[in-house]
Amino acid sequence: METLAIFFSLTAAISTYAFWFYLLSRKLTGLKVYPFVGSLPILIKNRKRLHDWIASNLRATGGSATYQTTTVALPYLATKQGFYTVTCHPKNIEHILRTRFENYPKGPTWQKAFHDLLGQGIFNSDGETWLIQRKTAALEFTTRTLRQAMARWVNRTIKNRLWRILDQAAEQNFPVDLQDLLLRLTFDNICGLTFGKDPETLSPELPENPFSIAFDTATEATLQRLLYPGFLWRLEKIFGIGAEKRLKKSLEVVESYMDGAIEARKESPSDDLLSRFMKKRDVDGNLFPSAVLQRIALNFVLAGRDTSSVALSWFFWLVMNHPCVEQKIVDEISTVLKETRGSNVKKWMEEPLEFDEADKLIYLKAALAETLRLYPSVPEDFKYVVSDDVLPDGTFVPAGSTVTYSIYSVGRMKTIWGEDCLEFKPERWLSAEGDRFEPPKDGYKFVAFNAGPRTCLGKDLAYLQMKSAASAVLLRYRLSLVPGHRVEQKMSLTLFMKHGLRVFLHPRNLAAA
Repeated sequence: METLAIFFSLTAAISTYAFWFYLLSRKLTGLKVYPFVGSLPILIKNRKRLHDWIASNLRATGGSATYQTTTVALPYLATKQGFYTVTCHPKNIEHILRTRFENYPKGPTWQKAFHDLLGQGIFNSDGETWLIQRKTAALEFTTRTLRQAMARWVNRTIKNRLWRILDQAAEQNFPVDLQDLLLRLTFDNICGLTFGKDPETLSPELPENPFSIAFDTATEATLQRLLYPGFLWRLEKIFGIGAEKRLKKSLEVVESYMDGAIEARKESPSDDLLSRFMKKRDVDGNLFPSAVLQRIALNFVLAGRDTSSVALSWFFWLVMNHPCVEQKIVDEISTVLKETRGSNVKKWMEEPLEFDEADKLIYLKAALAETLRLYPSVPEDFKYVVSDDVLPDGTFVPAGSTVTYSIYSVGRMKTIWGEDCLEFKPERWLSAEGDRFEPPKDGYKFVAFNAGPRTCLGKDLAYLQMKSAASAVLLRYRLSLVPGHRVEQKMSLTLFMKHGLRVFLHPRNLAAA
């Protein structure tokens, strides 16, 4: 009798689950789902081409540009932690980033994963903690002195280090990894701007800097926390093994370096961001303690390093493949320098572009924006759903689930950017006369710099830094890809090139042109 009872109980449980799973699979609008594991097997199968795979899934939906799936096909979890709404519809993105901003925070999963590295810094906080840092930073990013400080760091790094490395490589006909050089350049610049200390990772010897290495290790270990169930990385942390062991050791190096920078700034304040935040007060009216200042500074370093360097890497690759665009950029730079420095080409090469000169490069800005449309530095972003909601396209999103908006996919949708959406066309960002930069009227068609209350405060400075670096390279050199070098995407939160960008440098004869 007991055996029979167990049999009927199992049969009833399996039948109940099968019926529940049938109803769940009918409700989902995206990928094929399997019992218990949902769409996880398909996700794992396509992990090496994740961004293009998501884009193809969204294109397959037609005009809706939204689908829903679950990676845990179990009651309750299937509509909470394991439930994902994936969209690239501009109206949905506006709803998430602006209209119902409070309903879509970073969320507990993200914050817990990044807490050890970023603490309650501006990029890992919500609510009042985020708001006070945002207001403080917003005041500083509008000052002329911060722009001047950024210009000083960028020009110094280009003139004293980048040009020396590129000149030597050109003379010896030796290839360079341009992505690596750009990462070093932006890292040195953002460290200088943030806490006034230059790690000098961009030097002719390309040294290994302990702070830079530790920061990279900590970032990679932190990202792994998002890829695996929370209990796994928590177990590793308890036992001090694997990625968590590397994270702990690297954070010790990072914190030691930051302590030195904070002490230096206490003794000798400057015009960097750290010095500015040291004068500010928190929500309770107290000065920020050193531990909080550390995390505030690290948040800005993380945001300011990878995004610009990754965008520039894809920009140079696209320009190499579009010589007509390259020539227009060089012609524009030459025209501006002729106005500001005269007709002597040698004078053009003596100093990097001043930011006031870079401001005049309209076509170059259009080419950079077009690069970010096709290859956004942060290709996907995730938000936690606080309470049940309905997106503008009618999609219901349950509380406790995750919304992923695919910035990468937005630029690849014909319904959003037209039939030529996959073409690299800077002209789409220009006025009819070609003399003004004109972003799309629907601002949520382009969210490479985020949008709504969390719009990137450093957007204008990022454009100026990218313009300066792009001009510094293209005015002196024509680039060619090393034969056989494969340009592929690295699957991470930032759209790195998996194998870097290895190029040869060919001196450009501007006088002859």
